[in-house]
Amino acid sequence: MTVDDTGSGADADGRVEPPLERGDDAHAADTGDDPLALRLEQLILGAERRYTPFQAARSAGVSMELASRFWRAMGFADIGQAKALTEADVLALRRLAGLVEAGLLSEAMAVQVARSTGQTTARLAEWQIDSFLEGLTEPPEPGMTRTEVTYPIVELLLPELEEFLVYVWRRQLAASAGRVVQTGDDEEMVDRRLAVAFADLVGFTRLTRRMEEEELGELVEAFETTCADLVAARGGRLIKTLGDEVLYAADDAGTAADIALRLVETLANDETMPELRVGMAFGTVTTRMGDVFGTTVNLASRLTSIAPRDAVLVDSAFAEELIRSGEAPASEAEAAEAAAAAEKEGEEPPTYRFALQPMWQRPVRGLGVVEPWLLTRRDRT
Repeated sequence: MTVDDTGSGADADGRVEPPLERGDDAHAADTGDDPLALRLEQLILGAERRYTPFQAARSAGVSMELASRFWRAMGFADIGQAKALTEADVLALRRLAGLVEAGLLSEAMAVQVARSTGQTTARLAEWQIDSFLEGLTEPPEPGMTRTEVTYPIVELLLPELEEFLVYVWRRQLAASAGRVVQTGDDEEMVDRRLAVAFADLVGFTRLTRRMEEEELGELVEAFETTCADLVAARGGRLIKTLGDEVLYAADDAGTAADIALRLVETLANDETMPELRVGMAFGTVTTRMGDVFGTTVNLASRLTSIAPRDAVLVDSAFAEELIRSGEAPASEAEAAEAAAAAEKEGEEPPTYRFALQPMWQRPVRGLGVVEPWLLTRRDRT
C-alpha cells in the first residue's frame, strides 16, 4: 500500500481507503464507536469532535437549558456530557441565539425554526441513506465490502447534494414568500382559505399481509412519486405523505378538483396500483411548520374514509366554491337551461369543467351531519 501525506492511500488493487486521522482509532476504542463511522461523521460535518454539550453551550454564550431545547427541537438525542459536538454545533447555537437577541425571532419561534428544519432534514437524510446511498454503495467487485466504497462515494456526493439542497430550499422559500405577499389580509397569512384533500389507497392494510416487504416498499414509493409529481405539476402543494395516503392543498377549489380526478384516472390506468379514494373540503385552514390543521382538514379526512372506490367526495363549501367560480353547475338541469338560453340568443353556451352530484346527508364523527357531493369531470381535456 502507498500512503500520501494526508494519510489516504490505495492498495495493490487500486482500492481507495478513507484518510486516517491521528487518534481516530484510539478515540473509537475509547468511545466504542466504529472507526469508519467516525471518519464518515468527520467528513460530513467537516470538523472533529471537540466539545461536550456544556462546553458547546458556554462557547456559544447560551444557557445549557436553551441549548438543550434547540438540540431536542432539531431531533438530536441527549448525550449527557460526552465529547461529541463540533465547532459547527457551537456556530449553530450562536446563530439561533443571536436571532433571538437581535429581536428578529422570539425564543419560541427560534425553537420552531429548529424543529421544522430538523424534522424536514431528518426525513431527507433517512431517505438518502436508506434508498439512494444504499444503492450506490453496492460492492462493485466480489470480495469488496460496502464500507470500502462508502467513504469515497460520500466524499464525491456531499458537495453536490449540499448545493442542490440549498438551491431547492431557496426555490421553495421564494414560492412560499410569493404566496404570502399576494395574500391581501394579514390574518390570512396564517389562517387561510384553502382547498385540502386526502388521497387514500383502498385496501392497503390487506395488501401489507400479502406482499413482500420489498414489493410493498416499491408500491408505496411509486404511489408517493406519482402523487407528488402530479400535485406539483398541476399547481398544488404536497403537504405530507403517510405511506398509503397523501395530503395536499391548493389555493382554489378548481385546482384541487383537477388534481383529485387526475390522480384517480392515473392510478386507475395502472394495474399494479390499488383503487384510490379522495376526500376534499374548502375553508379556513391553520398552517404551522409546513402542515395544515383545523376543521376543514378533519372534514376532508372524514370524507376520504366514506368515499367510494375510484371516486372523489367534496363537502358543501367545496361544491359552492366550484359553482361560484363557474367551474361546475349547481345541477344538470341548470346547465341544460343555461345552454338552451345561450343557443336561443345565438351565444356560446357556458362550459363547465366539473359536475357535482349531491349524496345522502350523513353524520360524521366529531363534525355532525354533512352533505357530501360526488365530483366528476364533464370533459376529458
